[in-house]
Amino acid sequence: MAALEEGFTLTAVPLGSGPDGPLGVEQSDKTDQFLVTDSGRTVILYKVSDQKPLGSWSVKQGQIITCPAVCNFQTGEYIVVHDNKVLRIWNNEDVNLDKVFKATLSAEVYRIHSIQGTEPLVLFKEGAIRGLEALLAEPQQKIETVISEEEVIKWTKFFMVFRHPVLIFITEKHGNYFAYVQKFNSRILSKYTLLLGQEEKSVTQSFSTSVHRKFISLMSLSSDGCVYETLIPVHPSDPEKNQRVVRSLLLKSVVSGNARSGVALTILDQDHVAVLGPPLSASKECLSIWNTKFQTLQTSKELPQGTSGQLWYHGENLFMLHGKFLTVIPYKCEVSSLAGALGKLKHSQDPDIHAMTHFVNWETSQGYGLGSQNSEQSKRILRRRKIEVSVQPEVPPSIQLLAAVQKDSEKHIEVELRKFLAVKRTPDFHTIIGDVVIGILGRYKAEPSFYPRNCLMQLIQTRVLSYSLCPGLMESALEKTDVQILQICLQQFPDIPESVTCACLKIFLSLQETDINMESVSDYTATIQDGEIEQQTEILQNGFNPEEDNCENCAQELIEKPQAATEESTSCPVTGKRAALLNAILHSAYSETFLLPHLKDIPAQHITLFLQYLYFLYLKCSENATMTLPGIHPPTLNQIMDWICLLLDANFTVVVMIPEAKRLLLSLYKFVKSQISICSELNKIEVSFRELQKLNQEKTNRELYSIEVLELF
Repeated sequence: MAALEEGFTLTAVPLGSGPDGPLGVEQSDKTDQFLVTDSGRTVILYKVSDQKPLGSWSVKQGQIITCPAVCNFQTGEYIVVHDNKVLRIWNNEDVNLDKVFKATLSAEVYRIHSIQGTEPLVLFKEGAIRGLEALLAEPQQKIETVISEEEVIKWTKFFMVFRHPVLIFITEKHGNYFAYVQKFNSRILSKYTLLLGQEEKSVTQSFSTSVHRKFISLMSLSSDGCVYETLIPVHPSDPEKNQRVVRSLLLKSVVSGNARSGVALTILDQDHVAVLGPPLSASKECLSIWNTKFQTLQTSKELPQGTSGQLWYHGENLFMLHGKFLTVIPYKCEVSSLAGALGKLKHSQDPDIHAMTHFVNWETSQGYGLGSQNSEQSKRILRRRKIEVSVQPEVPPSIQLLAAVQKDSEKHIEVELRKFLAVKRTPDFHTIIGDVVIGILGRYKAEPSFYPRNCLMQLIQTRVLSYSLCPGLMESALEKTDVQILQICLQQFPDIPESVTCACLKIFLSLQETDINMESVSDYTATIQDGEIEQQTEILQNGFNPEEDNCENCAQELIEKPQAATEESTSCPVTGKRAALLNAILHSAYSETFLLPHLKDIPAQHITLFLQYLYFLYLKCSENATMTLPGIHPPTLNQIMDWICLLLDANFTVVVMIPEAKRLLLSLYKFVKSQISICSELNKIEVSFRELQKLNQEKTNRELYSIEVLELF
């Protein structure tokens, strides 16, 4: 169970001069005192229990505070940065910030972090981190650039892991998110790419983090209104290598997906999170507490005056901006249980009886009495059991994962999988991954309703699987018509049989719209989805213009209807999503001898559609001098031409009889004829250049300056 108590206003006047509310609320060296930094010029020290300010400090007119003030717990002093580079340090006795200690730094500061048990840390906007003492010893020291160009820090957190300080900060670049983890006992900065699971790409609006044994749990609230979790290992397998971690769905639709601002997330304990935002698109903003273990809403409080989307958590108090005033809402969270999550927890009136019940169930293995003659024996049994439990070795994550695959729910398997993928890789990593996939597929055969698609996606993205290691994977995906898994397998598996490749091609050509990865057509997706490309210019590209008529006899129909021919040659015959699937086919490895018989089994209409798409890709290639397509891993010109030849070799006698394919075949004929003409001209030029080369080799005695006239016949 969790409860939100009656809140109260901490500030007596509207806070801050900026539109986005306060910069931060930070703990002071006293438990009940907090530093509130507004987005203008002022820092105020509040005592929450008395609901009154104890002190206030401001920078000069024209200056602006750029990061929240914090307390140095080692000295009891306060630290703030204004105008991005000017650092100020003061204490309770100081009145004027203009007269306190000042240090001008050489780079712009993003945040100052301070927690109990260690010195404050300074995080710069370029990703570099410095301890406060080292920075004050040389304020103008050179600050290195850690993050890449256009990469921007979005969120950061400082905490202790096994008594060692750890700082994590999240960056964003072109819609992609990265996590940097700095452990100060090893001085190693680890970088992680945060990958999406099966969900659509969305904007992450809020982050929060906690530590669970060997993992850092990074939770994020996205623009789709869902909470996702990413497990980052405390001890990575290769700390200096950019690693990839996948996020998974934790809570669905906790806030409205239409909310673009005014949302925030913070972790309260192991099983509870606080969420700020409107639960429905038409409702007012609310503060709610969710149980992540049982995925239930515990309590909520409506905020009719609206919020700024900022939420701070200290002790048992939540701080937020309600309207224009900083509000404190105390909360209570009890130990998570199913009864408590469902709101049906009944507290016992007699705790002694409750304890006795457990005592009876634990120790009475024989009979039903609790005689004194058995008490000593029972105590020895209890002690022995405790010792046995304490010396039991910890079960490796791989064993836990394999056991979970056999009997647990899809959600639990996903949790165990993320734990396993977050630990250091062992030499048998690829074998374990293969065993897990085989276990999942075996259970799927026995239980058709069991299909943990998200787990399979994460397993494939480890890039250690192949078709031979788990031959049933693609067959199961074909059976479920799971084109996203088929697409990734075609891109990553080097040993897919030609029969399976053709089976995928049949599905891709006949399937309806679905959710797939469109990276291979990302830079010309808009063109494909609109169905039209810009008209070709009159300039010949690679010796071939699709509008030029080079075939006088066989292209009479095209001459009569030039407009229709132009439209067919310049429009894409498939949608963007189907194009991405067909691109995966083009990337797959094959043997021509084994592939041709299977291509003959594909319906002629589908072959024609595929040929039309390949011809369109050629036209796209001919638009630039490099003869390449834009995007990430696009098909190459050689792949396009090879597949055109394969399809015609296998199905020409069938395709030539289809009226719909006549215009396409004529276009291909013109294309081949123009290429032959160009090759012939190039061969002539090659002979001339070879003769010039011979002449240059013969004339070795040249003066410093000479004029030569070469005649070509």
